[in-house]
Amino acid sequence: MKTKAAIPLSVSTIISGGQTGAERGALDAAIEQGIPHGGICAKGRKSEDGQVPAKYQVTDASNEYTDRAEANVADACGTLICTFGRLGGASKQVWERARKHGKPALHLDLNAEATDYAVKRVREWLSQHAIRVLNVAGSRESESAGLHGAVKDLLNRVFR
Repeated sequence: MKTKAAIPLSVSTIISGGQTGAERGALDAAIEQGIPHGGICAKGRKSEDGQVPAKYQVTDASNEYTDRAEANVADACGTLICTFGRLGGASKQVWERARKHGKPALHLDLNAEATDYAVKRVREWLSQHAIRVLNVAGSRESESAGLHGAVKDLLNRVFR
């Protein structure tokens, strides 16, 4: 794994469940930026496209999909939720879990915000909450085509 001399802000690790879309976009940005990554994925590394690829350093959950989301929220200092559109479905459940655990959460509708503004918002939120372990969640690629690339680009710019 590539290492970076100094990780901007206070983030030391990025975690997610490794699902397609926002979660893999975050893990790919972590890999590209040399930021350690991990998280809990669905049992058997299940994902909507088969299995979470081995390049992602995620650990199997002991139960089904909902356990991984709960575990990642609980293990993180804060959760960034990225979607194309309003918060709904599983993304809304992640938001509710963050509230349940008293953890900061930020939702970004990447259709509604210019990338430069989104980068600024994420940096400010990370700094304000001194996020060290960042959980990233959001829509799956099948629900929001192109979200993987948008999240990867966003986080590459945040940590540049």
